[in-house]
Amino acid sequence: MKIEKLSNNRVKFTFEVSKEEFAHGLDHAFEHIKENVEVKGFRKGHVTRKVYESKFGVESLFEEALNHVLHHKYHEILQNKDYQVVGNPTPVLNFEDVGVDKSFEVALEVPVKPEVKLGKYKNIELEKLSSEVTDEEVSAEVLNLLNQNVVLEPKTEGVLENGNTAVFDYEGFADNVPFEGGKAENFELEIGSGQFIPGFEEQMVGMKQGEEKEINVTFPEQYHSEDLAGKDAIFKIKLHDIKQKSTVDLTDEWVVSLGKEEKTVEELKANIKANIQKNKEANNKNQLLDQALKAIAQNTNVDIPEEMIDYEVEKAFEGFEGQIKQYGLTLDQYLQMSGMTVEQIKEQYRTDSEIRVLNSLLIEAVAKAEKFEVSNEEIEAKYEEIAKMYQMELAEVKKHLNNEMLKQDIEFTKAIDFIYDNILYK
Repeated sequence: MKIEKLSNNRVKFTFEVSKEEFAHGLDHAFEHIKENVEVKGFRKGHVTRKVYESKFGVESLFEEALNHVLHHKYHEILQNKDYQVVGNPTPVLNFEDVGVDKSFEVALEVPVKPEVKLGKYKNIELEKLSSEVTDEEVSAEVLNLLNQNVVLEPKTEGVLENGNTAVFDYEGFADNVPFEGGKAENFELEIGSGQFIPGFEEQMVGMKQGEEKEINVTFPEQYHSEDLAGKDAIFKIKLHDIKQKSTVDLTDEWVVSLGKEEKTVEELKANIKANIQKNKEANNKNQLLDQALKAIAQNTNVDIPEEMIDYEVEKAFEGFEGQIKQYGLTLDQYLQMSGMTVEQIKEQYRTDSEIRVLNSLLIEAVAKAEKFEVSNEEIEAKYEEIAKMYQMELAEVKKHLNNEMLKQDIEFTKAIDFIYDNILYK
């Protein structure tokens, strides 16, 4: 095997394919295709190799045979410890050189994890971020908690107002014809929430329980249903009930009713303040790390292969698909509603994906430069942490992971802490 470094992120591996290796590939190719071969005088899948080659020529097996050979050669590349492959290979060969009675050369060009030439990565000067928690922030969180625990009660007097929940029937008509999806009974809607098209909720304000009304609206031009986009419509509605949020008083008794550790208002506020501060400190650390990595990147030379970014984009897109499934939508439904294409969605993830790949490479480079040591005790503790996190038996975790993987993960974490601990504040 001959190795040629084409660039900082691409390597060419050249192999000699012997007659014996290619013969093995041809055997594999014939076994792969023979089940579908039909030749007069033979049952489907039972033609002999000799008959097949006399009718179709041995050359018809070359492509599949080469794929088999290249698969094995690619596996050899993956075992090479000097380079980490980060994408699919590109074959390089002269098809005219391929034959059954001679050896020939074939090459695979592969994208590899690039070298990172670090510049300054210690003592990055940044503005310190405050993690102070104000009384207003605590009060806002207390109010949010109060609102989360309110209940809806029947509103026996007055009319429908913003913030009330309406229970009503509705049916929509466009050009005096009912349209699909435009009818519901006993639908609950918080007025002012903006769930319905513009103008709908506003026109319901002031209605009384039991009242019927016609509401005139215009669907947005970018509405997901092309049949309704930009059209005028009438909704006939009947308001059955009005519900309003009950008020909750901030008392020790209410705090106890939450079933938490806190038993008094003061204890609740103290715990809320501590949690806000903890979150601020974590967010500040992430912000400062992002700023530090951005500064390090400006002093660093690295050429990232597009394959690494593409892989990160695909991971982000898979996560996005999982999110929309949680809302009961298929990808096709989302695309129809949003008017976007898969390519447009992926493009939205590209910039963040580039940053994530770059930051990961920078952190790995810092770990390499600092030569962090990882003890067996640290590796064992990491196994136990993962087992606890995923509620798995320790032995089961060790079946799926190995010491080298955890060592790299621990080094990565140490590098992050190193960068953060070496920030100089102005």
